[in-house]
Amino acid sequence: MLQVVWFKRDLRLVDHAALCAAAIRDRILPLVIIEPDYWRQPDASARQWNFWRSCIADLGEAIATKGGQLCIRVGDAVETLAAIKATHGSFVLRAHEETGNEWTFDRDKAVRRWCKAEGIAFEESRQFGVWRGRKVNRDRWAQAWDRMMAMPAQPVPPLLIWERSECHGLPDAAELELADDGLQRAPIAGRAEALATLHSFLHERGEHYTREMSSPLSGETACSRLSWHLAYGSLSVREAYQAAQARYRELSQSEKAWRQSLRSFIARLHWHCHFIQKLESEPEAEYRPMARIYEGLRPRPADAVKLAAWSEGRTGYPFIDAAMRYLNATGWINFRMRAMLMSFASYDLWLPCQESGTALARKFIDYEPGIHWPQCQMQAGETGINTIRIYSPVKQGYDQDPTGIFIRRWVPELANVPDAWLHEPWKLAADEQARLCPDYPDRIVDHAAAAKFAKDAIHALRRKPEARAEAKAVVHKHGSRKRTADRKRAGVKADQLKLAL
Repeated sequence: MLQVVWFKRDLRLVDHAALCAAAIRDRILPLVIIEPDYWRQPDASARQWNFWRSCIADLGEAIATKGGQLCIRVGDAVETLAAIKATHGSFVLRAHEETGNEWTFDRDKAVRRWCKAEGIAFEESRQFGVWRGRKVNRDRWAQAWDRMMAMPAQPVPPLLIWERSECHGLPDAAELELADDGLQRAPIAGRAEALATLHSFLHERGEHYTREMSSPLSGETACSRLSWHLAYGSLSVREAYQAAQARYRELSQSEKAWRQSLRSFIARLHWHCHFIQKLESEPEAEYRPMARIYEGLRPRPADAVKLAAWSEGRTGYPFIDAAMRYLNATGWINFRMRAMLMSFASYDLWLPCQESGTALARKFIDYEPGIHWPQCQMQAGETGINTIRIYSPVKQGYDQDPTGIFIRRWVPELANVPDAWLHEPWKLAADEQARLCPDYPDRIVDHAAAAKFAKDAIHALRRKPEARAEAKAVVHKHGSRKRTADRKRAGVKADQLKLAL
């Protein structure tokens, strides 16, 4: 029977379980469905589509070299599958499991209902170290992840017999009604770039990963920069894990910096799946706190003026604004800056993480819902179990950009401000502000006062008996069972935000 392999966020031929399962059975119809309704969701953006589009084109070229043709259809998933059935007859539908946003979750449920009604077998394979469903035993999760990552990555099947079908063209962003979002520096997509990026990190750029990942200046090079390749599946997590393990085994005992960096990177691959598992086990985490006592903590809808100032990099805090403008221009920023931006939105501006998180999701080319939403909640202090981490925007500026190189590059209004005042331009005399930075806004809030208000509000909830009871339940359902010693060896804190690799 015809095997329809539905490619989603797994745009590769290597280590593709659904493709391998199809190849040993019958003819394969490789399918990508571009769903306009998905691209109308509030967390979708033109920058994401343009990268995804390039990944699809790259997959199509890879299939063409194997003698096939990628079937691209634009429309509703159920209607597309029904049209394929009408043309080709019955088939087996194969895909990787996906932990996406609520829209994709509902879409997959609709596809399963259709398959059941039509007598179509729908077989899903595991892609990450993430287990389907709500009832996952966290006591054995880490060991199961290790076993899956240790299994050999599956090569491209040696014999592929392709089925051809009607194919639509790849729409551009305008055809999907996606407005230009100001991206200035588009990353290169596709399998070859993913492999080259992995190799350069493991052999050239990653030696001081642990030490240099926190600054936006050094992090641009020292971070792995694999997050978007993993998010769209040009590279599998298992491939990255096994390549890092192989490289680690090559190192001598004297190469201490390399060894520490690779241990830290491997630990972050584990955390990648750990956080996706949270959303898989509790899909409501996209829009509800894991600890329900925090529901309604921050007013909704968000203050539109504050949300816009933060989103556009006009808060009056130079390092915050530089980080946001960099993200707006590039679609990526290192993990500490993501943490700082969410901290500022959540505590200084007291914005609900659902709304600030949606704004960030649109900006991230590497948006991975399973990582993004639990991480946003954690940084907003709404999990009930993690340390309340309020980043000082001034201290972070001094620590990560002491000479102001990053600020002056991304906030040119401050180019003439002396180093002594660059991180705190509000301390300049009024006439000096008017002369040196007349176009830069005043601080939107006072950080010390805002931080005190936020701490008091959250700690008041945490002291309640019902909050402590909820925290125990959250730990049982979502807490990591990874040994503390493992985290210490890797230099990873359990409550540290890692939105990107």
